[in-house]
Amino acid sequence: MDSLATRTDSGWRLPAVPNLHSHAFQRAMAGMAERRTDPADSFWTWRETMYRFAGRMTPDTMHAVAAQLYVEMLEAGYGSVCEFQYVHHQPDGTPYDDPAAMSLALVEAARDTGIRMTLLPVLYMTGGFDGRPLGERQARFGHDVDGYLRLLEKLRALESPDLQIGACFHSLRAVPEPAMREVLAAVPGTMPVHIHIAEQVGEVQDSLALRDARPVEWLYDNFDIDARWALVHATHLTEDETLRIVASGATVVLCPTTEANLGDGLFPLRDYLDAGGRWGIGSDSHISISPVEELRWLEYGQRLVTRRRNIAVGISESVGETLLHGALANKPAVTGIDTSGDWITLDDSAPTLAGATQADLIDRWIFSGNRSAVDTVHVGGQALVAGGRHRDRDAIAARYGAAIRQLLA
Repeated sequence: MDSLATRTDSGWRLPAVPNLHSHAFQRAMAGMAERRTDPADSFWTWRETMYRFAGRMTPDTMHAVAAQLYVEMLEAGYGSVCEFQYVHHQPDGTPYDDPAAMSLALVEAARDTGIRMTLLPVLYMTGGFDGRPLGERQARFGHDVDGYLRLLEKLRALESPDLQIGACFHSLRAVPEPAMREVLAAVPGTMPVHIHIAEQVGEVQDSLALRDARPVEWLYDNFDIDARWALVHATHLTEDETLRIVASGATVVLCPTTEANLGDGLFPLRDYLDAGGRWGIGSDSHISISPVEELRWLEYGQRLVTRRRNIAVGISESVGETLLHGALANKPAVTGIDTSGDWITLDDSAPTLAGATQADLIDRWIFSGNRSAVDTVHVGGQALVAGGRHRDRDAIAARYGAAIRQLLA
């Protein structure tokens, strides 16, 4: 196996990492849901804080928050992002004069910062598996199928090598089966398709009660899933579901820091790797914005549950090499973007990398310390980060600060 690390005159070079799952607006609330509101606090109580922040977002604050987020992603070593965008309308559900206003704010933030983006406008229609209407706080998320397809059509006109559009279903509980079929019949057969699935035990229990099948089981029984599908979280799987995902060529998107923060549970990583499954990472709610931390905690979660070390090996005996290969492999199918020319260099003067060799560099980058070792980032031939700082960091941070003060006023 060829190493991903290349020694150059400017330092150690590695491929930039794709971030496969992001809710940009949630960067604004990072650290603000860490006070107990219920003795049984869970994802479902965290969601109340999320709704409050979603309800305050405007296109201007969305742009400011997303631009800050994307600067932080680039400085951490991400080169592209899949933006799972479901805050579409005004708080009462009325469309903006331009129904694409919130999505366009994200497009502009990506252009301002230089990150590549797969924009995933989300179809969100119901409040549960039972088909209940969206609640008042969910009103700004909702579309009917016709409105959703019009949004996709408008955004697809903007596509470029740096911006691709994908289809996106929020979850099985939020999109009825006929609507999923109608959308899939209307979009190109190569378009990426993303969906949250089997993240929470409660979601699995509701699916069993109302559909007599687990979420992943039901999806595979009713749809032809292939390599363009990204199944986000897929935390709670049976052995059969795990093998069906692998056989389909779909990619599981794991977000370990968010999954830990929300108390989701642990993905069956070792079984999935043994079966040859495809996977990637995302920063999701952005309580951490670091590919190093996502990869580190993907491994550490497995160590805690198995009480053994060095679980994620396979590509090589190096955990770091195996993890980074997995995070990079086969991503164009679920992003629509060729990121093969995007790269980072690590800071040769970083103490954690002193004396590093090609054999141990990646392990040392991922498993030694929390100070970022990323020195430069190049995306699409542009130098976006130098000396660990994005070229427009200060101006974007100032706009972000003003936006946060507005959101919290």
